[in-house]
Amino acid sequence: MSSEVRAGNVALLIDADNVSAAYFDPVLTVLAELGTVNIRRAYGNWSKPALKGWASQAVAQAIETQQQFDLTKGKNATDMKMTIDAMDLMASGRVTGFGLMSSDSDFTPLVTRIRQEGIPVYGFGSEKTTQAFRSACTRFIDVEALGSSRDVAMSSVPFSEEDTPIADKELEEHSAVSEDVLKLLIDAYGAVKRDEQGFARLSEVGQLAGNRSSFDVRNYGFKRLTDLVKSVSNFRVETRDGQTWIKRVR
Repeated sequence: MSSEVRAGNVALLIDADNVSAAYFDPVLTVLAELGTVNIRRAYGNWSKPALKGWASQAVAQAIETQQQFDLTKGKNATDMKMTIDAMDLMASGRVTGFGLMSSDSDFTPLVTRIRQEGIPVYGFGSEKTTQAFRSACTRFIDVEALGSSRDVAMSSVPFSEEDTPIADKELEEHSAVSEDVLKLLIDAYGAVKRDEQGFARLSEVGQLAGNRSSFDVRNYGFKRLTDLVKSVSNFRVETRDGQTWIKRVR
């Protein structure tokens, strides 16, 4: 990639047949972590009534619509066109990050290829999205969980421990943390450096946990990793000089 390319030029490619337009604004908010979404393209058969919501968004949000006719029953030309455009954008050297709105696992090889160039790819899909696609992405986010969050204004750091904590009552209302995520946090805690009292910096735990692409606190209704950790009884949380530290207690 040329050194003259300005960092933060993000391309968002949307499988309009596969995801609702209701999640577009929250997705833009998350992609701010990578930069400015200057390239916005939505693909689908725009003669279908089901795409009416995306048609309205296209006008309001300067989304470039890509018409794909259903040439053969059971075959989707949208996937092929999105893949071709993504490869062209990657080859141009102008894009520093990608967002893919789709739950289609057929895009897994595309995501893998883009990441081989060192370009981050954020995936946005439904809860039913296959693990293969989730794991291929730099970060995968469940749009249904994202869309239902009370506050989608995220920090520029996915696992930020800054900002105002949410109330304990709100923590109880969030979705339960799965055993897999709890194990991930425990493993990350065990792998990072701890002080003589057994406390580790939460930022380091979060960074290590973030290497697993499918893990994102937003999927569990939280805005910060701090809030997620406080919602479980396995860790003791302390704040020192503006930094959050955690210690495993069970």
